[in-house]
Amino acid sequence: MDWYLEALKKYAVFEGRSRRKEYWFFGLFNAIFSVVLVIADVLFGTSGGLSSPGLLSGLYTLGVFLPALAVLVRRLHDTNRSGWWVLISFLPLIGVLVLLFFSVQEGQPGENQYGSSPKAYAA
Repeated sequence: MDWYLEALKKYAVFEGRSRRKEYWFFGLFNAIFSVVLVIADVLFGTSGGLSSPGLLSGLYTLGVFLPALAVLVRRLHDTNRSGWWVLISFLPLIGVLVLLFFSVQEGQPGENQYGSSPKAYAA
């Protein structure tokens, strides 16, 4: 949960680097909260149906869009790639697979053009 909160604290910080742990724990808790909110939308009757999000899940999605984008850009920085690689996600299937490949890679040890290794702070 600390990694999720850490990503939220850096709400729209696109500089620097993020560890794999921060990126994947943010994604995990984001998915858990989204499922819970979809269920709550159905229970409270605020669901938009199958084709559109409900009120709670829609507001949550809007609220975490920037932190999710920022943590992905910082993750790309950790692998010594520009944040502009996010745009490859517009290519159907291939783009998402490329981003998945980049996000599971080990970060560059030491310092790169985006800053020092976030693992150095954890040690």
